[in-house]
Amino acid sequence: MRIFYSAVCLFVFASLANISFASNTDLATAGIQNEGDSIPESPFEIKGAVDAYFLAGKAPLPTSFTGGSNNSFNLGMANVIFSKEGKVGFVADIAFGPRAEAANGGFDADGKVTTLTAIKQLFVTYSPTDALKFTVGNFSTYYGYEVIDANVNVNYSTSYQFSYGPFFHTGIKANLALSDNFGVMLGMFSDTDTKIDVVKGQHIGGQLSYAGGNFSAYLNYLGGRFAEETEDTPEIMSNQFDITASFQATEKFGLGFNASTRMLSSDDGDASWSGAALYAKYAFSDSFLMGLRAETISDKDGFLFGEEDNNIFALTISGNITVGSNLRFIPELRFDSAKATGTFTSYSDEALKANSVFLLAAVYSF
Repeated sequence: MRIFYSAVCLFVFASLANISFASNTDLATAGIQNEGDSIPESPFEIKGAVDAYFLAGKAPLPTSFTGGSNNSFNLGMANVIFSKEGKVGFVADIAFGPRAEAANGGFDADGKVTTLTAIKQLFVTYSPTDALKFTVGNFSTYYGYEVIDANVNVNYSTSYQFSYGPFFHTGIKANLALSDNFGVMLGMFSDTDTKIDVVKGQHIGGQLSYAGGNFSAYLNYLGGRFAEETEDTPEIMSNQFDITASFQATEKFGLGFNASTRMLSSDDGDASWSGAALYAKYAFSDSFLMGLRAETISDKDGFLFGEEDNNIFALTISGNITVGSNLRFIPELRFDSAKATGTFTSYSDEALKANSVFLLAAVYSF
């Protein structure tokens, strides 16, 4: 609670001192980070967001970060980000709420949740030149089209590809701008989605990026030890590839794409899953934008859902109604259907083959 109160006090002080806050991330590049951009000097900055939602449906989906109670109001996430960019910079991102805890678990060596869940990001940066930046600490993943921050995404619920991670990394990475359009990132991280290295095996990550005009694309890789060898189980290695792209066709119409595949291998055999999602959005006016996400995910080995040779299709339609410059309402319809009947489409024990939910989210950014 002291951290939260301190954050509030700092926010009030910054307002009185007329520190300018950053506006919302442009929806045309939601979830896409240009790793090659240089960092100009900037003053200390504070920004953040708060979100909540009402959920209506037979059963919420465990893969969408909307796992609250049916036909009731539910909390999302509240976070405050303290940051400074420049030759030497830092980010301290503090987050609370069910959405934050689901994607920001902090675990000790015994797998128990620690108080580190309140720290969403905590890292320092050093840029010896405009083309090179080093980042050390705990930072959000470079993977995928979406992020956990509801104020950045067009859809409030998240895709299956996002829901099965990775969410964040703890380690070091270096971003190098090869030219005005191309960039590369290399990094070494501890266990994925943990604050403390539990498996004791480092992961290697990389990214090749292109951004020019109205088009951007990112090719990502992450590989390392998924599980240590024990007396009963063999060592399991993981390799994951991901590609993300966005194209702003016109001032009002934009497209996005995300495809991922993850492979796990051991002496006992291999397992894998793969998925792809297409995003489309159209701004009817400055205050109303409509977004659509169509996704399919294949779990032929039953690694994700426990049902072999299974495939899921999900369609999400989201409106974005902006009120003023800080508040956004997101009415959303989501339809999920599966090839096989199972409990993976519901938090309850009831076996379902298809499901649909409606939610209305309110997202405030500052």
